Amino acid sequence: MDKKKITLKDILPLIILGVLVCAVVVAILLRGEKTKPESVSYYGLFDTETSFTDYSGMDGEEFGEICGELYAALEGYHKLFDIYNEYDGLVNLAAVNKNAGKGAVRVPEELVRLLEFSKEMYTLTGGEVNVAMGAVLSLWHERREAVKMGEIGTLPDSEALARAAEHCDIDKLIVDPVNMTVELTDGEMSLDVGAIAKGYAVERLADILKAKGISGFVINVGGNLRVVGEKPSGEGWLAGIENPKSENGLPYVKEMYISDTSFVTSGDYMRYLEVDGVRYHHIIDKDTLMPSGYFSSVSILTEDSGLADALSTALFSMSVAEGRALVESLSGDRRVDTVVWVGLDGEVTTFEAE
Repeated sequence: MDKKKITLKDILPLIILGVLVCAVVVAILLRGEKTKPESVSYYGLFDTETSFTDYSGMDGEEFGEICGELYAALEGYHKLFDIYNEYDGLVNLAAVNKNAGKGAVRVPEELVRLLEFSKEMYTLTGGEVNVAMGAVLSLWHERREAVKMGEIGTLPDSEALARAAEHCDIDKLIVDPVNMTVELTDGEMSLDVGAIAKGYAVERLADILKAKGISGFVINVGGNLRVVGEKPSGEGWLAGIENPKSENGLPYVKEMYISDTSFVTSGDYMRYLEVDGVRYHHIIDKDTLMPSGYFSSVSILTEDSGLADALSTALFSMSVAEGRALVESLSGDRRVDTVVWVGLDGEVTTFEAE
């Protein structure tokens, strides 16, 4: 039976509600700002809130044109990386998944680039970030969606999870950058780029701004924060990681000044399934096929937003020692400046690169 296509109109009320009730995990703090920056917000793309903020002082017309270009680019990535809906005239990830086991599919270049980056992140994280885990992740997604439709929360069947895990071999994702094709050689596998796509798209928006010579600009897509350049004064922005254990009265677990970098947090309190009073978050451990049980949040400060997105997910399923060893091994354009782990008990551990 064909599934009903879900449109933005159908889910927009839920998105707006989610934005209202969920704290943004990484925030720019405006304490001490003498003038109010120009800012605009949008809802729906990548199922979250997006904001563009200019601190450089460009006039309203130029700001509107820049925001229009950024929004159009982000909307393009949203559709291209969508695994639930197909769009007329576009071969996106939903179409690739639909064609699993049926041969190679010619796709847009940007999708090839994303999947090449995804394979690189798989290797870099020792398999902790695996976009080929769609068969497993879809079972958890179905349970969360069932609750939204009014059903009682239940966990995915363990045997079904085990069967799905047999179809998550990333080596069966064949990416051909010469012919611009993608092939899933296992007919039962599917791709889910949720751990990477948003950060990757945000970094491409930063590329647009840098190509135009624009500095003093902040992109925030659902807590994936990318600051381009610095303020005209030469200062950075004061950024805070919101406290997932806010009942202790502390709004932020850490604050720091940042410039020309990205700041991304993965948390266990933004998307979850509740069963018998227990919350099961959306970051699934590749070994247990269950939600990772190490932390409440992991935040990454590094220049590339796609890398930050991938690492915040990967480190969520590692001990602090394992995660620290990974980030210390990275250098050059993969260098990580800061990691902040918030444990299930609220304990905060910080890594700062030398």
